[in-house]
Amino acid sequence: MSASQKVVIVTGASQGIGAEVVKAFRNLDYRVVATSRSIRPSDDPNILAVAGDIGDPATAQRVIREAVARFGRVDTLVNNAGIYIGKPFTENTLEDFNAVMNVNMAGFYHITQLAIAEMQKYGRGHVVTVTGSVENGISGAHTALAALTKGGLNAVTRSLAIEYARQGIRVNAVAPGITKTPMHNEAYYEMLGSLHPLGRMGEASEIASAILFLDSAEFITGEILHVDGGQSAGR
Repeated sequence: MSASQKVVIVTGASQGIGAEVVKAFRNLDYRVVATSRSIRPSDDPNILAVAGDIGDPATAQRVIREAVARFGRVDTLVNNAGIYIGKPFTENTLEDFNAVMNVNMAGFYHITQLAIAEMQKYGRGHVVTVTGSVENGISGAHTALAALTKGGLNAVTRSLAIEYARQGIRVNAVAPGITKTPMHNEAYYEMLGSLHPLGRMGEASEIASAILFLDSAEFITGEILHVDGGQSAGR
């Protein structure tokens, strides 16, 4: 393994967008630290799997510690872990709220704080977060908790981008539309696709490609890149 190989941490890495992101970065010869509750060890010596609840600060600490111990550095953090609970707002329970806040918000907070602290040692780094195209609601869709958390992540992306720009650390986000992942039943693909102006759902590989673009675009920071089939532009 070359000391010049870059290292990326990917949360929510066991399936869907996260698994595609791991694959995409390995194709670019990055070393990858992949974490999720259900992640399994990899036969690839350049992939380190760390299982745990990303909302738990101890998991975040272990991911960063093992990344540095195994690969010596952290170049990029991809905050992909997230959950969606689709209920009418008044039917959400405290358990629903706590679950979404634990993964979507605490999961971002703990590992991003530690990753940026590691990046500061070298005066470089990139954080990119998978948020959501939540600016405009969809009639009949129950997206309040998603808007609450993903909208907050879009806002903190811009805030952190400015806070750490002079230290060589970039912070961006990718805001997907509805994407084909195990989260969605294939029986509803046609209906879900019709919610996008382009008339189809996104592919996980398309979200991964957007993340790779931002990672390579060294003059871009504070950007919320919508990969949503036109949803954010209007319907």
